[in-house]
This record gives sequence, C-alpha cells and structure tokens, in this order.
Amino acid sequence: MKRKWKITLVVVLLLVVAGGILASIRMNQKGIVTVQTGRAVRQDLASIVTASGEIKPKNYVNIGADVLGRITAIEVAEGDRVRRNQILARLEAVQAEADVQAQRASLNSAEAESSAAEAGLQAQDETVTTQKATIDRTKAELEKAQLDFNRAQQLYKSKLISKQDYDAANSTYEAQQAALREVEARMAQVKAQRQQTAAQLSGAQRRVAQGQATLRRFTDVLQKHNAVSPIDGMVTNLPVRVGESVVPGIQNTQGSLIMTIADMSQITAEVKVDETDIVNVKLNQPAEITIDAMPGRTFKGHVTEIGNTAILRSTGLAASQSAISSQEAKDFKVVVALDNPPVEIRPGLSCTAKVTTATRQRALTIPIQALTVRQKGDLEAPKPGDKKSDVQAATKLDPAAEKAKKEEIQGVFVISGEKAQFRKVETGITGATDIEVTNGLKEGDEIITGSYKVIRTLRPDARVKVDNKAPVVKTES
Repeated sequence: MKRKWKITLVVVLLLVVAGGILASIRMNQKGIVTVQTGRAVRQDLASIVTASGEIKPKNYVNIGADVLGRITAIEVAEGDRVRRNQILARLEAVQAEADVQAQRASLNSAEAESSAAEAGLQAQDETVTTQKATIDRTKAELEKAQLDFNRAQQLYKSKLISKQDYDAANSTYEAQQAALREVEARMAQVKAQRQQTAAQLSGAQRRVAQGQATLRRFTDVLQKHNAVSPIDGMVTNLPVRVGESVVPGIQNTQGSLIMTIADMSQITAEVKVDETDIVNVKLNQPAEITIDAMPGRTFKGHVTEIGNTAILRSTGLAASQSAISSQEAKDFKVVVALDNPPVEIRPGLSCTAKVTTATRQRALTIPIQALTVRQKGDLEAPKPGDKKSDVQAATKLDPAAEKAKKEEIQGVFVISGEKAQFRKVETGITGATDIEVTNGLKEGDEIITGSYKVIRTLRPDARVKVDNKAPVVKTES
C-alpha cells in the first residue's frame, strides 16, 4: 500500500514539474513572431517591362477604291509578293477609256492644226526674208536711176543731150520709184499675213496645251480604275472578289477596301505598356519578343517608337477623345522592331515583349516582398510618461509634428539577435523578383522576407523566431 502511494506521489510530482516547465516555456515564447528570412546578396539585376500586343509590319498600305465601279479582274492572290507600281486589280472603265480616246483624237487634230500653222509661219518668214532682199535690190536700182536722172538733168540744161535721152532717164527713175512702192506694199501684205498666221499658231498651241491637260485628267481618271501597289510587299488581306462593286470612301467603310499590302521586310511588335511602366521605356532599349504561335522561340528587337497619347484599356480609344472617367487604367503604345524576323511570321499574331529598361552588375539586392512601409510615428520609441490614451495631450499636438509622424518611410526588417529592427533603405531598379538597394544595407544582412501578413503587421523590436523550413503541402487522399 505504501509502495503504491509512493509511486502515485512521484507521478504527480513529475506532472507538476512538467507543467511548470511547459508554462515557463510558453511564458517565454509569448509575443514571439515566427518569420522567414533571407540575405542581402550581390547579383546581376535587370529591370524588365513586360507588355503584350500583336505583330504588325512597320509599313503597310490599305489599297482603297478611288472611283465607283465593278471589279473586272484581280491580278494577285492573298500571300503573293508584289512590286511597286504593279497593277493589283482592275475596275470597269468603259466611259473613262472612251473619254481618253475622244480626247486623244481632239488633241491630234489640234496638234495637226498647230503644225500646219507653224509650217505656214515658217514659209511666210522665208517670204519676208525674200521681200527684204527684193526691197534692198530695188532701193539700190532706184538710187542708181536717181543718179542717172540727176546727171541727165544737168546735161540737158547744158544742151549736151537730147530731150529724148532726158525723158528716158526720167522714166527710168519714176519706174524704179513705183517698183519700190510695189515691193514695200507686198512686204506689208506678207507681214500682215504672218501676224495672222502667228495668231492662228498661238491659238492652236493653246488648244494643244488645253487638250494635253484634259487628256492628262482623263488619263488620271482612267488610271484610278486600276489598283496599283505603292510599295514592294506582300498581299496580307484580300476581302473582295471579281464582280463585286467598290466605292470610294474612308478606310474601314464596307466596299472601300480592296486589299492590304504589307512590307514584310520590317516587322514590329506593337504592344501596350502600362502607364506605371512607360516612364522607364526609352528608344533603342533591347527587347525579347515571344510569339504565341511559335512556342519555344525568342526573337531579339529594340524599341523604335513610344506613344505619347494614353489609350483607355477598356475601349482602345485615346484618353483625350473619350468621355470616360480619367481614373480608368491606361496604356501607351510601344513599337518594338524585330532584328531578324522569321520568314513564316504573319501580321496579327499575338506576342509578348520584354523590354530591358535598366541593368546593374553586381548590385546589392533583396527580395521584393521584404520591402515594406511604416509611418515615422510608429518607429519612434515612446518617451517616459507618455500616455496614448491622454486625449487632452493629443489635442495639444503641433499639426506640423503630427504631419511629420505620418510620413511614410520605406525599409526592411533586419534580424538583430532575437529581435526585428526596422531599417530605412533606398532602392534602385526593380527586377522580376528582386530589387536593388542603394543605401541602408550591406551584403550578408539577414532580413525578414515573410510571411506577407507578418511583414505587414510586424512592429519594430518585436521578438522573432526564424523558421525557414519549406511549408508542408497538404495533399488530398
């Protein structure tokens, strides 16, 4: 009996001691927070902006209808490569062709009239030249006859010649005067005819110029019945068939688009970058493009264009042209040129571009989730005698001091002994999972990286326990 009581007493004593030890352990662990930690390490870091969009040729042209008409022939098929100025399609052009033929006939007539007037003018110029020579010869003969008459007159007064010789010299002189008047009159008549012919030539030349201008206009109208490629490229869209009618109008109007020609030698990825990332994107930054239709392949490229107009994410319209609230999320267009596009690439393929906006070699980095924010007032140690519940003291706080206490400070929690100390840090570029620390930490510092709930609620100088074991994943039986 005594032995039984002794055993019972020993068991009770052991239970009391174990309970005391357990209670002591629990009292010591009260207020301890379990955390996961990491280290500030040096590594190469790249800041990358990821955006999605679609493949587009850098240069493409929508071939539209310039005139109303029915398609009589399509000279190419979708996927064909075409050359600049190559005829792609033909429209019905009976009236335009008739106008051109009629105007060519009218122009030929005007040109023939002009040529005849020009030939007549040349002949009259030759006649004028001949008449000038005749006038010069007649004047010389008149001068000689006048000299002969003057000499005969003196001799007749001196009674050295007969009256018959004197009359003969006088008659010759008067005949030469009449001959000169005759050739001068003929010269005046030729000049008048020349002026008339010159006027006819001028009129004919004006009619030729007018006919040529009209022919150019009719020819231009006729040419508009042919769809011509303005660039070298590929037919990427051909929505019409022979026999359909097309109409001139703005793009995207049904019946106005004949086909699309794209220059596939210069391919771009047109992506939409979030407004929070666009400030980091610059021209000529390198990029990697992946295409959904070509899994496992990555293409190099560089930024060639950055849009300046915000685009509403919901509608795709420019923010300045929309009446929707300005608080809606916005994107900016960024064009990335592919350095070596594959031959099998097609416009419209979905793609993703990763633009490298900055790089750092051997940068001091920490996991992004370790970074947190605290108000300055929460980091200040309470002064002796301070009572937070003292409402009267709170009402006497300086507004400037109160504002200063609400200032947000960026930092991390560093393990110091068994406590978590908040340390202000300055950051640089952000990578996919890590962020650069430019000031506030040194390599090897142990920082708290999780959990998210702990980092959000952890207070400075709190007691912590490090547990970096991988969490156990529960599987369904």
